[in-house]
Amino acid sequence: MVGVTEVPEPHAGWTFLTSHARVLASIADNRDARIRDIAARCRLTERAVQKIIADLERDGYLSHIRNGRSNQYSIDESKVLRHPAEAGLTVAALLSMLLRDEIERQGTNA
Repeated sequence: MVGVTEVPEPHAGWTFLTSHARVLASIADNRDARIRDIAARCRLTERAVQKIIADLERDGYLSHIRNGRSNQYSIDESKVLRHPAEAGLTVAALLSMLLRDEIERQGTNA
């Protein structure tokens, strides 16, 4: 895992998950996460994470409440994914798959 103060390593080539999916899963795992922490976990710049969060909020997948100097995020898990190939697949189903894998991975590293 990338430390908070480290710069994310660049990645060339394609990946299975989009940056939007990674950011959403990271927020689902920690609703109080700072943009800096999300960026480090997803190996993105803070600016890229800010743009992704704005995209997700604009389309109703995500909202936030300001809590002092930090944000607390809320995810609309009933929203359906945007691509026609995922017709009927909800955010809850996607997060269940992504976070289950993360939990299993952490369990094997413990």
